[in-house]
Amino acid sequence: MNFKTGLIKMAIKWTPNRLIIWVANIILKGIAELVDFSFDLEARKSYVQIQLLGESETIEVWLENFTVVSDEAGHSLIIEQARSNRIWLNNLLSRIAGKAWKIPVIPQFTAEIELICELFKAESREEAETPVQEDNVYAEQGEPGPAGSK
Repeated sequence: MNFKTGLIKMAIKWTPNRLIIWVANIILKGIAELVDFSFDLEARKSYVQIQLLGESETIEVWLENFTVVSDEAGHSLIIEQARSNRIWLNNLLSRIAGKAWKIPVIPQFTAEIELICELFKAESREEAETPVQEDNVYAEQGEPGPAGSK
């Protein structure tokens, strides 16, 4: 990891969630409200709770073990586990989880894509391939799991 990547990781870690929620709600005004958010780059976990305008219940999404894998052909994004508290969204997320999604090559953004790939690359090959055990993920964080799970 180079100095630039380390500095960006530190900035991500130190950015207050309240600031992220505030900025997101400015952008999402009239569409949705971001209620809660957490992002842990080290543990490769993200949680989003959002309230769509006109809806009575919030939508929660958990992403786990996300990484970028690079090879001769380019870069691919892999999200090992993705869940939601909505059945329709769970079905949609199950179609993208565990698959490698090729990151398109856009010449104007080559430097930015390389930086993102450095930030999200797997620390080791084993780490990228080892799924998180579903039963203990939320209990360790003190968070409730998706509807219908323990």
